Amino acid sequence: QVQLVESGGGLVQAGGSLRLSCAASGRPLSINTMGWYRQAPGKHRSLVARIQPGGTTDYADSVKGRFTISRDNAKNTVYLQMNSLKPEDTAVYYCNKAPVPWGDYWGQGTQVTVSS
Repeated sequence: QVQLVESGGGLVQAGGSLRLSCAASGRPLSINTMGWYRQAPGKHRSLVARIQPGGTTDYADSVKGRFTISRDNAKNTVYLQMNSLKPEDTAVYYCNKAPVPWGDYWGQGTQVTVSS
């Protein structure tokens, strides 16, 4: 089993920044490619960033240059630094294994709301 707990979301004005955290227990994140996903109202959940065990990262085009994913293996935690936020970034953000998530182990997510 794995438990994923996301935090750090909130309400921010366009152009602002937030840092999301995903703390895991039950499995080491360091040996997995981990990702941040988001789901906006009425839309499917989509992968926006991922980080491989060796540290290689890649991003969806919509967030490239604005978001940075990182990990702290000692804390078994993955982060998402989000800068230059836009209203279209509004969504619930989740972390999970990527690109194929642990299907039974989604966390509660953290709400990010960007006002214009």
